[in-house]
Amino acid sequence: MPVVAGRGFVYSESMKESGEKQPEDSVWSDSKDEQAATQVSQSREGAPGSESDLTYLSISKPDGRYAVKRRTVLPICLFIGTCLSTFWVGVSLWNPNFFEPFYRAISNPAAQGGSLLEIRQMLLANWDTGLIYMLCVMLILLMHEMGHFIATLIYRVPASYPFFLPFPANPIGTLGAVIGMQGALADRKQIFDIGIAGPLAGLLAAVPIAYFGVSQLDLTSQPYGGFGFRLPLLLDWFAKSTGVPGYETGDVVWMSQLNPLFVAGWVGMLITGLNMMPIGQLDGGHITYTLFGKKAHGIAQATIVFAIAYMVYHNNFMLILMVILLLLMGPNHPPTRDDKVAIGPFRYGLGLASLTIPFLCFPPQIFKITF
Repeated sequence: MPVVAGRGFVYSESMKESGEKQPEDSVWSDSKDEQAATQVSQSREGAPGSESDLTYLSISKPDGRYAVKRRTVLPICLFIGTCLSTFWVGVSLWNPNFFEPFYRAISNPAAQGGSLLEIRQMLLANWDTGLIYMLCVMLILLMHEMGHFIATLIYRVPASYPFFLPFPANPIGTLGAVIGMQGALADRKQIFDIGIAGPLAGLLAAVPIAYFGVSQLDLTSQPYGGFGFRLPLLLDWFAKSTGVPGYETGDVVWMSQLNPLFVAGWVGMLITGLNMMPIGQLDGGHITYTLFGKKAHGIAQATIVFAIAYMVYHNNFMLILMVILLLLMGPNHPPTRDDKVAIGPFRYGLGLASLTIPFLCFPPQIFKITF
């Protein structure tokens, strides 16, 4: 998922020995980088001590060992929460109304017994489906984030542990995951490698899971339920190559026709395709900036305008929250530590090829709802 520049602090061993106090909200303590280290301080003009833009001050190369202090409790809690939320939506068979039994149990004490019995029956009947879905989705997300994280370790760029985002109030149970990093310490080539490592690692898990999930579909059965999953181009190819019974291009896979491998693979494709949009600090934004420099700003702004126009034209506003968040974060990518570092022809070709991922993995209209 996105690798977002964090608001942390990097300190050398020499600063530590001098007795200079580190801020309590620092994510990172001591750090060593082969080329430079940066002290980041927060200030707001006219309001001392309040949070604002970051000012970068050069300091001497640290003498001590490389060590990063990261939060652990919050990432672990969010990981467990995402496991539970994805497990539950799998148990409820991805029904958008899966909270209804809980709501009835809370709002109507007289019907509480029946509602709790319904929940228990769902757990007993579908626990295996929920478990398979949870394991597959979490594997895809974990591989994606570990791709980013391992790349930051290789390049000694301070980064947080992945923050998984549970979201049980939707049919897929998660909003993905994110890590924070001190992007100002990475040069052009390093940002490229960190940005592309996540999507490539995630697709290593998502592609086979999606392929086997698609191969198990059978669309000849009479569908029921007013909620369906639209297929992106890559899954459309999988459906044709595996000869899914009853499938034709443009068909929707309805709730009664789903299986956990298909939905997990579909979610992996959706998240990867969305994350590879060439905007801001999304992975696609990192890659686009390293390929085209400041020209990437125009690409990002044009992409957002196109996305808004597309949603208005099709009267489909499912991604409006994502667009608002991107606008708040800013569509433009910040400069790297050294934009002049060459990335070479292999990385350039790989980066151009990776920009096709949104077209292959992202379903333009996502769901079909007929309630």
